[in-house]
Amino acid sequence: MLIRLGWRLLALTFVGLGLIGAVLPGMPTTVFMLLAVWAAGKGWPPLAAWLINHPRFGPPIQQWQQHRAIPRRAKWLAAISMFVSMPLICLSAPSPWVQWLVPSSMCLVLLWLCTRPESTGVGV
Repeated sequence: MLIRLGWRLLALTFVGLGLIGAVLPGMPTTVFMLLAVWAAGKGWPPLAAWLINHPRFGPPIQQWQQHRAIPRRAKWLAAISMFVSMPLICLSAPSPWVQWLVPSSMCLVLLWLCTRPESTGVGV
């Protein structure tokens, strides 16, 4: 019971972050909705089904689940967001290790992202 509650809280947290990302430029939506489906699948299957069948969030989730594909628009938005935030992080980070670790991680994520197949006709 307590474990299921934990999965549900995690799923709701990811849904909330995804909804924030839907209106806040630079914050991802699809990634958080994918994480929400994953967490909901472990503790709240009806929420997972609702997200998968949602008219706005469902198509990118389905493309990922079926083909491990990411829309080209999502790739571009992620790359632009990373390149805009990278100098800001480097200039404002309190310690040198953050100045190197975060941009290095972003580069690895971007490399991984570019190697994923592209889906067609699906929004972010």
